[in-house]
Amino acid sequence: MEFKDYYAILGVAPDAEPAAIKQAYRRLARKYHPDVSKEADAEAQFKALGEAYEVLKDPSKRQSYDQLRQSGWRQGDDFQPPPGWQQGAQGGFQDGFGGSGDFSGFSDFFESLFGGGGRRGPMRAAGRDHEASLEIDLETAYGGGQQRISLTRDGRAQSLQVTIPAGVTDGSRIRLAGQGEPGRGGGPAGDLNLKIGIRPHRWFALDGRNVMLNLPVTPSEAALGTKVAVPTLAGSVQLQVPAGSSSGRKLRLKGRGLPGRGSQAAGDQLVVVQIVVPATLTEAERKAYEQLAKDSHFDPRAHFKG
Repeated sequence: MEFKDYYAILGVAPDAEPAAIKQAYRRLARKYHPDVSKEADAEAQFKALGEAYEVLKDPSKRQSYDQLRQSGWRQGDDFQPPPGWQQGAQGGFQDGFGGSGDFSGFSDFFESLFGGGGRRGPMRAAGRDHEASLEIDLETAYGGGQQRISLTRDGRAQSLQVTIPAGVTDGSRIRLAGQGEPGRGGGPAGDLNLKIGIRPHRWFALDGRNVMLNLPVTPSEAALGTKVAVPTLAGSVQLQVPAGSSSGRKLRLKGRGLPGRGSQAAGDQLVVVQIVVPATLTEAERKAYEQLAKDSHFDPRAHFKG
C-alpha cells in the first residue's frame, strides 16, 4: 500500500500548530468540496484532506503517525508496516492508533493503521441534505393539506406525499427528515428541504400573511355606501363599504389572512376599494349622469386651483 504524507496533503509543516492545521483543512475543504468544486479530482482530494485531518487533529494519533513518518517514509513510498506494529497493547504503532471508529472511506494505509492490518466496516456518515421546490395553491397555504411531489434521484423517479401545514407563506421551507441522501455505514440519511412557492391567484394577492383583494364598486355605491358580499379564503362575508369611499381606500377584515404559525399572528384581509364605471351607458343612465353632473357641486380637482 502507499504511504500517505498527511502534512504534504494539507500543505503544512510537520511542526505546524493545531490552529494552522485546522485553518489549512478548512480552506482546502472549501476548495475541493464536491458540491462546489470544478476540479476534476475534487472528490478524491476532498477524501484525502479528510483523512489527513482525521489524523493530525488528534494529538495521540498525530504523535504515533509522527513516529512512523520519522522512520523515513515519504509520500508515495510502498509502505510495509514495521515488524511488531500489529501487536496492539503489547507495543508498536497500534497503541497510538487504537480506538473505535469506521473509516473504510479512507485509504488502505489509514485503515491498516486503525484496524491492525484488517479492514473495518464502512465509515459511518450522515447523508447530505437535498433541496427541492414545491408549488402550491393559495387555498392549500391557507388550510393545509396533502400534496404529492415527484423527484428524480440518481436517475430514479421517486414520489413523496407531503403534508402542508396551514399558514405556510411564499418562500417558507418544509423539512422532511430522512428523505435526503442516504447515510453511509449505517449513518442517518439527510433531510429533504422543500422551498414553498405559492401560485398566483385569480382574486387574491399576498403581502406576507396579509391577503389583498381589489373590490370593484359602482360610483353610487362608493358615494352612498353599501354592504356587499366579499370573498375570503374561508368563504364569503358581508362587508360594509362606508359612504364617501374613494378608490384606494383599504378596509380591513381582521384575521382573515393566512393563519398564524408558532408565535406569528394570523394575517388580515385588506380589501381595496376600486370605483369602476360602465364601459357603455343606456340612454337612461346617460341622462342620470348628465343630471348628476349639473346638480353636483363636488370638484375632485379643487386642490389644483389657487
